[in-house]
Amino acid sequence: MACDVSRICAETKEASVKLSGTSASVKNAVLYRAKELIKSREAEILEANARDIKKAEAGGRNAAFIDRLALNPARIDLICEGLDAVAALPDPVGEIVESYTLKNGLDVKKVRAPLGVIGIIFEARPNVSVDAAALCIKSGNGVVLRGSRDSTESVNALVECMKEAAEENGIPAAVIGLIDSESREAAAEMLRQAAYIDVVIPRGGNALKKVVLENAAMPVIASAGGNCHIYVAADADPEMSVSVVLNAKTNRPSTCNALETLLVERSAAKEFIPVILDALKNAGVEIRATAEVKKIYPEAVEVGEDEFTKEYDDMIIKVKLVEDLSEAIAHINKYGTNHSDAIMTSDPVKAERFTKEVDSGAVYVNASTRFTDGFELGLGAEMGISTQKLHVRGPIGLKELTSVKYVVTGCGQLRK
Repeated sequence: MACDVSRICAETKEASVKLSGTSASVKNAVLYRAKELIKSREAEILEANARDIKKAEAGGRNAAFIDRLALNPARIDLICEGLDAVAALPDPVGEIVESYTLKNGLDVKKVRAPLGVIGIIFEARPNVSVDAAALCIKSGNGVVLRGSRDSTESVNALVECMKEAAEENGIPAAVIGLIDSESREAAAEMLRQAAYIDVVIPRGGNALKKVVLENAAMPVIASAGGNCHIYVAADADPEMSVSVVLNAKTNRPSTCNALETLLVERSAAKEFIPVILDALKNAGVEIRATAEVKKIYPEAVEVGEDEFTKEYDDMIIKVKLVEDLSEAIAHINKYGTNHSDAIMTSDPVKAERFTKEVDSGAVYVNASTRFTDGFELGLGAEMGISTQKLHVRGPIGLKELTSVKYVVTGCGQLRK
């Protein structure tokens, strides 16, 4: 297996050189053709996915995991919409970021260029394979994919469409490498391929992120899980707050941008807590809360401070009262995962302070955290949500998959 992994990565590296000089029109043609192939093979892809789901259920995977794994016609349509959206975006490769002329006449241009080959190790979600391949092709990068054993058949079916689309348009199919072995050693071997993979991105929970950070021989862009918060200030619009909190918690709770912790300003608690928690409970959400909240809402399950480190990815929420904005910010920065956090307020001064002081990749004012998504934020698709600060933070879109190179043009200048 070690030899196979190395070979796959080497072939992707070689193919990426050809891709880096490919025109935007050809790259877009690959994406449009991939969409056609995926739509024409929808039944086959769903059958493959059904086999993956059956295997995952037999293995005892929970409902949230099955939801992340599952494909259906609507999700296939979203995959195809993502391909269209990426194709419609401007090609970042070759974009002149900055240009100037030195006193000695040298013309200097700072130009966007592909990173090279990007490794993606991901859990469950089969759509990641298409999102990653599409973004890498459009940004001129090769990609090596390693999905989880639970999504093997689904990923194989989708990747085959992407490979065929590339080859039909004159790009080597090897530009999309797939390591489909279920062996853990295959993933470990992939992380040792620094000669061929320029950067690796883990897409999954904290356990996966930890393994990749500890074992990768190449740089890592960490795309972590999300212990996301909404803070409801006393001056917030009650009806809007209920609507936003419900959406953030119940609109696909298995995703990393779903709400996990609700913070409510203490002075508004007696009026707001029963309303919002009734709404959450009626939507099927389990309420876990501090003793102070439980006094107001006895149906809640009482939990201690250590509960606030947890990410559920399920229909569960934890609730706490805070004195003011300062305490809310302190709580989020202590217990959050630097992912997505929101404030509900009618005070622009509070809103501005929240957005400046909360140390997260995405901060929201009077809006659901569920918008932290490349497609939703106009990036076409994304490779994940980076919760680190170098070299990218937040949704990892097309431009975030490029670096820069300096193109310097002269007429015989010599350094003195």
